[in-house]
Amino acid sequence: MSGTASRLVTDYAYQGPRPGKGSTPGPSIDRAVLLAHGAGSDMHGAALLAVADALAARGIPSLRFDYPYRSAGRRAPDRPKVLEAATREAAAELAKRTKLPPGRLVLGGRSMGGRYCSLVVGAEEDPVPALGVLFLAYPLHAAGKPDQPRVEHFPRLRVPVLFASGTRDSLGAKPALTKAARRVAGPVTFHWIETADHGYRPLKSSGRTTDDVLTEVAEVSADWVAGLT
Repeated sequence: MSGTASRLVTDYAYQGPRPGKGSTPGPSIDRAVLLAHGAGSDMHGAALLAVADALAARGIPSLRFDYPYRSAGRRAPDRPKVLEAATREAAAELAKRTKLPPGRLVLGGRSMGGRYCSLVVGAEEDPVPALGVLFLAYPLHAAGKPDQPRVEHFPRLRVPVLFASGTRDSLGAKPALTKAARRVAGPVTFHWIETADHGYRPLKSSGRTTDDVLTEVAEVSADWVAGLT
């Protein structure tokens, strides 16, 4: 079987640096970000696009990708082992494209995608080196199962972590997520979006739109990535 035929991930979207706030020339690139999509979305999801744009304006390249089930036109996510392997493959692809060592990459994404990025970084065997982990609405538990938190790997996350979540997130309530994050070994940063749900949709009474929230999440995420050392 050829190398191409054996690849799990076939659809990528690389976004390089562009002139803008805090941007630096190409040769000065010293970090990059992998952005993985959520279960019901794909690499063109609004949150990922917003974050990628904010990163590019700061001179930070990013790579988005579709998990195999999305490339195949399926709606149900792949098996956990496939999702994990695809995440590892995409991280290696980003390192290859940017010529950066794995330890200079931030891995993260929306909901399920961010979770699988953290699983490969916090794996018991063969963990993927990373500069940090970015959670865009971490799914602390599956819908209706708050008694089954997804935190077993948190103590093995020894890199900086950013949680960007809404205060109405039904898959990661603020008190529960704050408590769970204490298990993370590395430095933890929270950014709470008032009245936003798991999809970053704010209440109408807040006077804000989803676009407003996405801009906030993107700016906070890009600033956090740029500040990592």
